[in-house]
Amino acid sequence: MADLSIDLAGIRSPNPFWLASAPPTNTGYQVQRAFEAGWGGAVWKTLGDPIINTSARFAAINFNGQRVAGFNNIELISDRPLDVNLKEIYETKKRFPNHAVIASLMVEPTQYKWHEIVKRVEDVGVDGLELNFGCPHGMAERGMGAASGQQPDLVQAQTTWAKEVATTPVIVKLTPNITDITVVARHAVKGGADAISLINTINSLAGVDIHSWNTIPHVGGKGAHGGYCGPAVKPIALNMLAECARDMNVGVPISGIGGISTWQDVVEFMLMGATGIQVCTAAMHHGFRIVEEMIDGLNNYLDDKGLSSVTELIGQSVSRYSNWGDLDLNYQVVARINEENCINCNKCHIACEDTSHQCIDMLTNAEGKSILQVREEDCVGCNLCSIVCPVDGAIDMIEIQNGMAPMSWNDRQKMIGSLNDSYTGAEVIG
Repeated sequence: MADLSIDLAGIRSPNPFWLASAPPTNTGYQVQRAFEAGWGGAVWKTLGDPIINTSARFAAINFNGQRVAGFNNIELISDRPLDVNLKEIYETKKRFPNHAVIASLMVEPTQYKWHEIVKRVEDVGVDGLELNFGCPHGMAERGMGAASGQQPDLVQAQTTWAKEVATTPVIVKLTPNITDITVVARHAVKGGADAISLINTINSLAGVDIHSWNTIPHVGGKGAHGGYCGPAVKPIALNMLAECARDMNVGVPISGIGGISTWQDVVEFMLMGATGIQVCTAAMHHGFRIVEEMIDGLNNYLDDKGLSSVTELIGQSVSRYSNWGDLDLNYQVVARINEENCINCNKCHIACEDTSHQCIDMLTNAEGKSILQVREEDCVGCNLCSIVCPVDGAIDMIEIQNGMAPMSWNDRQKMIGSLNDSYTGAEVIG
Protein backbone atom coordinates (compact mmCIF):
# COMPACT_ATOMS: atom_id res chain seq x y z
CA MET A 1 0.00 0.00 0.00
CA ALA A 2 1.38 3.39 -1.02
CA ASP A 3 2.32 6.14 1.40
CA LEU A 4 -0.48 8.74 1.38
CA SER A 5 1.19 11.24 3.71
CA ILE A 6 1.99 14.73 2.45
CA ASP A 7 3.99 17.74 3.53
CA LEU A 8 2.52 21.03 2.32
CA ALA A 9 4.98 23.83 3.05
CA GLY A 10 5.92 22.17 6.32
CA ILE A 11 2.39 21.14 7.30
CA ARG A 12 2.33 17.37 7.64
CA SER A 13 -0.78 15.29 7.14
CA PRO A 14 -1.42 11.51 7.12
CA ASN A 15 -3.15 11.86 3.74
CA PRO A 16 -3.93 14.62 1.21
CA PHE A 17 -7.62 14.78 2.14
CA TRP A 18 -8.48 17.96 4.00
CA LEU A 19 -11.84 19.51 4.72
CA ALA A 20 -12.07 23.08 3.43
CA SER A 21 -12.97 26.03 5.59
CA ALA A 22 -16.77 25.84 5.46
CA PRO A 23 -19.81 24.59 7.39
CA PRO A 24 -18.29 21.08 7.88
CA THR A 25 -15.44 22.61 9.96
CA ASN A 26 -17.54 24.95 12.07
CA THR A 27 -16.98 23.20 15.42
CA GLY A 28 -14.54 20.95 17.22
CA TYR A 29 -17.21 18.24 17.31
CA GLN A 30 -17.41 18.21 13.52
CA VAL A 31 -13.67 18.31 12.89
CA GLN A 32 -13.06 15.48 15.36
CA ARG A 33 -15.78 13.39 13.71
CA ALA A 34 -14.09 14.03 10.38
CA PHE A 35 -10.69 12.90 11.67
CA GLU A 36 -12.28 9.76 13.08
CA ALA A 37 -13.73 9.07 9.62
CA GLY A 38 -10.30 9.33 7.99
CA TRP A 39 -9.73 12.92 6.90
CA GLY A 40 -6.08 13.91 7.20
CA GLY A 41 -6.63 17.58 7.90
CA ALA A 42 -9.15 20.36 8.28
CA VAL A 43 -9.16 24.08 7.66
CA TRP A 44 -11.26 25.54 10.47
CA LYS A 45 -14.22 27.68 9.44
CA THR A 46 -12.93 31.21 8.97
CA LEU A 47 -12.26 33.11 12.19
CA GLY A 48 -12.59 36.84 12.69
CA ASP A 49 -15.04 39.18 14.34
CA PRO A 50 -18.24 37.11 14.76
CA ILE A 51 -21.05 37.97 12.36
CA ILE A 52 -24.79 37.27 12.05
CA ASN A 53 -25.73 34.79 9.33
CA THR A 54 -29.04 34.71 7.49
CA SER A 55 -31.59 31.98 8.09
CA ALA A 56 -31.98 30.86 4.45
CA ARG A 57 -28.43 30.53 3.11
CA PHE A 58 -27.95 27.50 0.80
CA ALA A 59 -29.19 26.55 -2.65
CA ALA A 60 -28.29 23.80 -5.11
CA ILE A 61 -28.32 23.22 -8.84
CA ASN A 62 -29.64 19.81 -9.88
CA PHE A 63 -28.96 18.68 -13.45
CA ASN A 64 -30.34 15.70 -15.39
CA GLY A 65 -31.20 13.79 -12.25
CA GLN A 66 -27.93 14.56 -10.46
CA ARG A 67 -28.57 16.36 -7.23
CA VAL A 68 -26.18 19.08 -6.11
CA ALA A 69 -24.28 19.34 -9.37
CA GLY A 70 -23.62 22.88 -8.18
CA PHE A 71 -23.98 24.48 -4.76
CA ASN A 72 -24.56 28.10 -3.79
CA ASN A 73 -24.28 29.73 -0.38
CA ILE A 74 -24.59 33.16 1.19
CA GLU A 75 -23.13 32.06 4.53
CA LEU A 76 -20.33 34.15 5.99
CA ILE A 77 -17.47 33.40 8.38
CA SER A 78 -17.86 31.86 11.84
CA ASP A 79 -20.71 33.32 13.86
CA ARG A 80 -19.31 31.86 17.10
CA PRO A 81 -17.06 33.80 19.51
CA LEU A 82 -13.36 33.57 18.78
CA ASP A 83 -12.59 32.31 22.30
CA VAL A 84 -14.97 29.37 21.82
CA ASN A 85 -13.36 28.43 18.52
CA LEU A 86 -9.85 28.69 19.95
CA LYS A 87 -10.75 26.43 22.88
CA GLU A 88 -12.12 23.79 20.51
CA ILE A 89 -9.11 24.06 18.20
CA TYR A 90 -6.81 23.43 21.17
CA GLU A 91 -8.86 20.41 22.28
CA THR A 92 -9.00 18.99 18.74
CA LYS A 93 -5.27 19.32 18.14
CA LYS A 94 -4.51 17.77 21.53
CA ARG A 95 -6.71 14.78 20.69
CA PHE A 96 -5.42 14.42 17.12
CA PRO A 97 -1.77 15.54 17.23
CA ASN A 98 -0.86 13.92 13.91
CA HIS A 99 -3.67 15.51 11.90
CA ALA A 100 -3.34 18.90 10.22
CA VAL A 101 -5.38 21.67 11.84
CA ILE A 102 -5.30 24.89 9.86
CA ALA A 103 -6.93 28.13 11.00
CA SER A 104 -8.66 30.16 8.31
CA LEU A 105 -8.50 33.88 9.12
CA MET A 106 -10.22 37.02 7.86
CA VAL A 107 -9.94 40.45 9.44
CA GLU A 108 -9.92 44.06 8.34
CA PRO A 109 -6.92 44.97 6.18
CA THR A 110 -4.91 46.62 8.93
CA GLN A 111 -1.57 45.49 10.30
CA TYR A 112 -2.47 45.39 13.97
CA LYS A 113 -5.60 43.32 13.30
CA TRP A 114 -3.55 40.66 11.49
CA HIS A 115 -0.87 40.65 14.18
CA GLU A 116 -3.48 40.23 16.89
CA ILE A 117 -5.41 37.32 15.40
CA VAL A 118 -2.33 35.45 14.17
CA LYS A 119 -0.80 35.48 17.66
CA ARG A 120 -4.03 34.39 19.35
CA VAL A 121 -4.62 31.53 16.94
CA GLU A 122 -1.07 30.23 16.99
CA ASP A 123 -1.13 30.16 20.80
CA VAL A 124 -3.59 27.22 20.68
CA GLY A 125 -1.32 25.04 18.57
CA VAL A 126 -2.52 25.20 14.96
CA ASP A 127 -0.28 23.69 12.29
CA GLY A 128 -0.74 26.56 9.87
CA LEU A 129 -2.79 29.56 8.82
CA GLU A 130 -4.94 30.14 5.75
CA LEU A 131 -5.63 33.78 4.92
CA ASN A 132 -9.09 33.98 3.39
CA PHE A 133 -8.95 36.48 0.52
CA GLY A 134 -11.66 34.72 -1.44
CA CYS A 135 -15.15 34.92 0.09
CA PRO A 136 -17.18 36.74 -2.60
CA HIS A 137 -20.24 37.78 -0.60
CA GLY A 138 -21.11 39.59 2.60
CA MET A 139 -17.57 39.99 3.86
CA ALA A 140 -16.50 41.55 0.55
CA GLU A 141 -19.02 44.33 1.13
CA ARG A 142 -17.11 45.04 4.36
CA GLY A 143 -13.75 45.35 2.57
CA MET A 144 -12.59 41.80 3.33
CA GLY A 145 -12.61 38.47 1.48
CA ALA A 146 -12.71 38.87 -2.29
CA ALA A 147 -12.62 42.66 -1.95
CA SER A 148 -9.08 42.21 -0.65
CA GLY A 149 -8.31 39.26 -2.89
CA GLN A 150 -9.03 41.26 -6.05
CA GLN A 151 -6.35 43.82 -5.17
CA PRO A 152 -2.88 42.30 -5.65
CA ASP A 153 -1.08 44.97 -3.62
CA LEU A 154 -3.47 44.48 -0.71
CA VAL A 155 -2.99 40.71 -0.86
CA GLN A 156 0.75 41.22 -0.69
CA ALA A 157 0.50 43.70 2.18
CA GLN A 158 -1.79 41.53 4.30
CA THR A 159 0.31 38.46 3.68
CA THR A 160 3.35 40.41 4.81
CA TRP A 161 1.56 41.53 7.97
CA ALA A 162 0.60 37.97 8.83
CA LYS A 163 4.12 36.70 8.13
CA GLU A 164 5.64 39.37 10.37
CA VAL A 165 4.39 37.52 13.44
CA ALA A 166 3.50 34.03 12.20
CA THR A 167 5.60 31.08 13.35
CA THR A 168 3.63 28.50 11.36
CA PRO A 169 3.28 28.22 7.55
CA VAL A 170 0.98 30.75 5.90
CA ILE A 171 -1.34 29.68 3.06
CA VAL A 172 -3.08 32.37 1.02
CA LYS A 173 -6.53 31.42 -0.31
CA LEU A 174 -7.27 33.04 -3.66
CA THR A 175 -10.49 34.25 -5.21
CA PRO A 176 -11.49 33.03 -8.70
CA ASN A 177 -13.46 36.24 -9.23
CA ILE A 178 -10.60 37.87 -11.06
CA THR A 179 -9.25 38.08 -14.61
CA ASP A 180 -5.84 36.49 -14.01
CA ILE A 181 -5.38 34.51 -10.82
CA THR A 182 -1.61 34.24 -11.33
CA VAL A 183 -1.20 37.99 -10.75
CA VAL A 184 -2.62 37.70 -7.25
CA ALA A 185 -0.73 34.44 -6.62
CA ARG A 186 2.55 36.17 -7.45
CA HIS A 187 1.79 39.02 -5.05
CA ALA A 188 0.93 36.54 -2.30
CA VAL A 189 4.35 34.96 -2.82
CA LYS A 190 5.99 38.40 -2.76
CA GLY A 191 4.32 38.93 0.58
CA GLY A 192 5.93 35.76 1.90
CA ALA A 193 3.20 33.14 1.41
CA ASP A 194 4.49 29.63 2.05
CA ALA A 195 1.68 28.15 -0.06
CA ILE A 196 -1.52 29.11 -1.83
CA SER A 197 -4.93 27.47 -1.94
CA LEU A 198 -7.51 27.77 -4.71
CA ILE A 199 -10.19 28.23 -5.68
CA ASN A 200 -12.63 29.92 -3.34
CA THR A 201 -16.24 30.16 -4.45
CA ILE A 202 -17.46 31.93 -7.60
CA ASN A 203 -19.93 34.82 -7.68
CA SER A 204 -23.35 33.39 -8.50
CA LEU A 205 -27.11 33.47 -8.21
CA ALA A 206 -28.50 29.96 -7.94
CA GLY A 207 -31.81 30.73 -9.60
CA VAL A 208 -35.18 32.47 -9.57
CA ASP A 209 -38.45 30.85 -8.55
CA ILE A 210 -40.66 31.41 -11.60
CA HIS A 211 -43.82 31.08 -9.48
CA SER A 212 -43.04 33.45 -6.61
CA TRP A 213 -40.40 35.48 -8.51
CA ASN A 214 -38.13 35.27 -5.48
CA THR A 215 -34.43 34.61 -5.84
CA ILE A 216 -33.08 31.21 -4.71
CA PRO A 217 -32.32 31.37 -1.85
CA HIS A 218 -34.20 34.39 -0.56
CA VAL A 219 -34.29 36.02 2.84
CA GLY A 220 -37.75 37.43 3.46
CA GLY A 221 -38.26 38.14 -0.23
CA LYS A 222 -34.79 39.53 -0.95
CA GLY A 223 -31.74 37.78 -2.32
CA ALA A 224 -28.04 38.44 -2.89
CA HIS A 225 -25.22 36.96 -4.89
CA GLY A 226 -23.47 34.04 -3.23
CA GLY A 227 -20.54 31.69 -3.67
CA TYR A 228 -20.77 28.84 -6.19
CA CYS A 229 -19.00 25.51 -5.66
CA GLY A 230 -19.54 21.79 -6.16
CA PRO A 231 -18.79 19.50 -9.15
CA ALA A 232 -19.80 22.19 -11.66
CA VAL A 233 -16.81 24.39 -10.80
CA LYS A 234 -14.15 21.69 -11.14
CA PRO A 235 -13.03 22.68 -14.68
CA ILE A 236 -12.61 26.29 -13.58
CA ALA A 237 -10.61 25.23 -10.54
CA LEU A 238 -8.37 22.91 -12.59
CA ASN A 239 -7.57 25.68 -15.05
CA MET A 240 -6.62 28.17 -12.34
CA LEU A 241 -4.61 25.51 -10.52
CA ALA A 242 -2.73 24.70 -13.72
CA GLU A 243 -2.02 28.36 -14.48
CA CYS A 244 -0.47 28.86 -11.04
CA ALA A 245 1.38 25.54 -11.07
CA ARG A 246 3.15 26.35 -14.35
CA ASP A 247 3.96 29.94 -13.44
CA MET A 248 7.61 30.13 -12.47
CA ASN A 249 6.93 33.30 -10.47
CA VAL A 250 4.53 31.47 -8.17
CA GLY A 251 6.59 28.41 -7.28
CA VAL A 252 5.03 27.49 -3.92
CA PRO A 253 2.98 24.41 -2.93
CA ILE A 254 -0.71 24.54 -3.78
CA SER A 255 -3.73 23.20 -1.90
CA GLY A 256 -6.32 22.40 -4.57
CA ILE A 257 -10.00 23.21 -4.03
CA GLY A 258 -13.10 23.21 -6.23
CA GLY A 259 -15.56 20.48 -7.14
CA ILE A 260 -13.57 17.55 -5.76
CA SER A 261 -15.94 14.65 -5.12
CA THR A 262 -14.07 11.43 -5.95
CA TRP A 263 -10.60 9.91 -5.74
CA GLN A 264 -10.33 10.43 -9.50
CA ASP A 265 -10.78 14.17 -8.95
CA VAL A 266 -8.00 14.08 -6.37
CA VAL A 267 -5.64 12.40 -8.84
CA GLU A 268 -6.44 15.05 -11.47
CA PHE A 269 -5.76 17.91 -9.07
CA MET A 270 -2.49 16.42 -7.89
CA LEU A 271 -1.32 15.66 -11.43
CA MET A 272 -2.02 19.30 -12.24
CA GLY A 273 0.15 20.55 -9.41
CA ALA A 274 -1.70 20.29 -6.10
CA THR A 275 0.25 18.93 -3.14
CA GLY A 276 -3.00 18.23 -1.31
CA ILE A 277 -6.69 18.93 -1.73
CA GLN A 278 -9.63 20.37 0.20
CA VAL A 279 -13.24 19.21 0.03
CA CYS A 280 -16.46 20.88 1.12
CA THR A 281 -19.56 20.27 -1.02
CA ALA A 282 -19.10 16.52 -1.38
CA ALA A 283 -18.86 16.16 2.41
CA MET A 284 -21.99 18.27 2.85
CA HIS A 285 -23.81 16.12 0.29
CA HIS A 286 -22.69 12.67 1.43
CA GLY A 287 -21.23 13.04 4.93
CA PHE A 288 -17.72 12.61 6.28
CA ARG A 289 -17.46 8.90 5.50
CA ILE A 290 -17.15 9.68 1.81
CA VAL A 291 -13.42 9.92 2.52
CA GLU A 292 -13.20 6.15 3.05
CA GLU A 293 -14.02 5.46 -0.60
CA MET A 294 -11.68 8.25 -1.69
CA ILE A 295 -8.80 6.78 0.32
CA ASP A 296 -9.42 3.24 -0.96
CA GLY A 297 -9.68 4.43 -4.55
CA LEU A 298 -6.49 6.46 -4.33
CA ASN A 299 -4.61 3.57 -2.71
CA ASN A 300 -5.71 1.15 -5.44
CA TYR A 301 -4.83 3.64 -8.18
CA LEU A 302 -1.31 4.15 -6.81
CA ASP A 303 -0.82 0.39 -6.52
CA ASP A 304 -1.97 -0.11 -10.11
CA LYS A 305 0.46 2.56 -11.28
CA GLY A 306 3.30 1.05 -9.26
CA LEU A 307 3.78 4.24 -7.24
CA SER A 308 5.04 4.05 -3.67
CA SER A 309 3.92 7.53 -2.59
CA VAL A 310 1.07 9.86 -3.47
CA THR A 311 3.61 12.67 -3.77
CA GLU A 312 4.86 11.05 -6.98
CA LEU A 313 1.69 12.34 -8.67
CA ILE A 314 2.31 16.00 -7.91
CA GLY A 315 2.65 18.10 -11.05
CA GLN A 316 3.15 15.25 -13.50
CA SER A 317 0.72 16.77 -16.01
CA VAL A 318 1.76 20.41 -15.64
CA SER A 319 4.24 20.28 -18.52
CA ARG A 320 1.45 19.01 -20.78
CA TYR A 321 -0.64 22.11 -20.14
CA SER A 322 0.35 24.89 -22.49
CA ASN A 323 -0.89 27.87 -24.47
CA TRP A 324 -3.12 27.47 -27.52
CA GLY A 325 -0.37 28.84 -29.72
CA ASP A 326 1.88 25.90 -28.83
CA LEU A 327 -0.59 23.22 -29.96
CA ASP A 328 0.23 21.11 -33.02
CA LEU A 329 -2.05 22.28 -35.84
CA ASN A 330 -1.10 19.23 -37.93
CA TYR A 331 -2.25 16.73 -35.31
CA GLN A 332 -5.35 14.94 -36.60
CA VAL A 333 -8.07 12.72 -35.14
CA VAL A 334 -11.26 11.51 -36.78
CA ALA A 335 -14.41 9.85 -35.49
CA ARG A 336 -15.17 6.19 -36.20
CA ILE A 337 -18.47 4.58 -35.37
CA ASN A 338 -18.54 1.01 -34.06
CA GLU A 339 -21.64 -0.54 -35.64
CA GLU A 340 -21.75 -3.34 -33.06
CA ASN A 341 -22.18 -0.85 -30.21
CA CYS A 342 -24.22 1.78 -32.04
CA ILE A 343 -27.92 1.88 -31.06
CA ASN A 344 -28.89 4.17 -33.95
CA CYS A 345 -30.21 6.92 -31.72
CA ASN A 346 -28.89 9.36 -34.35
CA LYS A 347 -27.74 11.89 -31.74
CA CYS A 348 -24.30 12.05 -33.35
CA HIS A 349 -25.79 12.64 -36.80
CA ILE A 350 -28.07 15.41 -35.55
CA ALA A 351 -25.29 17.12 -33.60
CA CYS A 352 -22.89 16.95 -36.54
CA GLU A 353 -25.48 17.95 -39.14
CA ASP A 354 -26.93 20.87 -37.20
CA THR A 355 -24.00 22.26 -35.24
CA SER A 356 -20.74 20.87 -36.56
CA HIS A 357 -19.32 19.79 -39.96
CA GLN A 358 -21.98 17.62 -41.64
CA CYS A 359 -19.73 14.57 -42.03
CA ILE A 360 -21.87 11.75 -40.59
CA ASP A 361 -24.04 10.04 -43.23
CA MET A 362 -27.13 7.88 -42.67
CA LEU A 363 -26.73 4.85 -44.94
CA THR A 364 -28.16 1.37 -45.52
CA ASN A 365 -25.77 -1.58 -45.44
CA ALA A 366 -25.90 -4.76 -47.51
CA GLU A 367 -28.32 -6.38 -45.05
CA GLY A 368 -30.72 -3.48 -45.35
CA LYS A 369 -29.87 -2.16 -41.89
CA SER A 370 -29.61 1.58 -41.27
CA ILE A 371 -26.12 2.59 -40.25
CA LEU A 372 -24.22 5.78 -39.50
CA GLN A 373 -20.87 6.34 -41.14
CA VAL A 374 -18.29 9.12 -40.84
CA ARG A 375 -16.76 10.65 -43.97
CA GLU A 376 -13.30 10.82 -42.52
CA GLU A 377 -11.97 13.14 -45.20
CA ASP A 378 -14.43 15.80 -44.00
CA CYS A 379 -14.15 15.11 -40.24
CA VAL A 380 -12.24 17.78 -38.32
CA GLY A 381 -11.99 15.71 -35.14
CA CYS A 382 -13.98 18.12 -32.97
CA ASN A 383 -15.11 15.28 -30.60
CA LEU A 384 -18.74 16.48 -30.51
CA CYS A 385 -20.23 13.20 -31.77
CA SER A 386 -18.39 11.16 -29.14
CA ILE A 387 -19.48 13.62 -26.46
CA VAL A 388 -23.21 13.43 -27.24
CA CYS A 389 -23.19 9.64 -27.85
CA PRO A 390 -24.95 7.88 -24.94
CA VAL A 391 -23.12 4.55 -25.42
CA ASP A 392 -19.52 4.01 -24.32
CA GLY A 393 -17.44 2.52 -27.12
CA ALA A 394 -19.86 3.38 -29.90
CA ILE A 395 -17.69 6.22 -31.22
CA ASP A 396 -13.91 6.33 -30.99
CA MET A 397 -11.66 9.23 -31.86
CA ILE A 398 -8.81 7.76 -33.88
CA GLU A 399 -5.43 9.42 -34.36
CA ILE A 400 -4.49 9.72 -38.04
CA GLN A 401 -0.90 9.53 -39.23
CA ASN A 402 -0.97 12.15 -41.96
CA GLY A 403 2.78 12.36 -42.50
CA MET A 404 2.88 16.05 -41.63
CA ALA A 405 5.52 17.42 -39.28
CA PRO A 406 4.29 19.12 -36.09
CA MET A 407 3.51 22.80 -36.65
CA SER A 408 2.08 25.15 -34.05
CA TRP A 409 0.68 28.62 -34.64
CA ASN A 410 3.74 30.04 -32.90
CA ASP A 411 6.03 27.99 -35.15
CA ARG A 412 4.11 29.27 -38.16
CA GLN A 413 4.44 32.88 -37.06
CA LYS A 414 8.19 32.46 -36.55
CA MET A 415 8.50 30.96 -40.01
CA ILE A 416 6.52 33.82 -41.55
CA GLY A 417 8.68 36.30 -39.62
CA SER A 418 11.86 34.67 -40.91
CA LEU A 419 10.58 34.78 -44.50
CA ASN A 420 9.64 38.44 -44.12
CA ASP A 421 13.10 39.20 -42.75
CA SER A 422 14.72 37.42 -45.66
CA TYR A 423 12.60 39.33 -48.17
CA THR A 424 13.35 42.63 -46.45
CA GLY A 425 17.07 42.00 -46.60
CA ALA A 426 17.09 40.67 -50.15
CA GLU A 427 18.78 42.67 -52.89
CA VAL A 428 16.32 43.85 -55.52
CA ILE A 429 17.43 42.95 -59.05
CA GLY A 430 15.90 45.15 -61.75
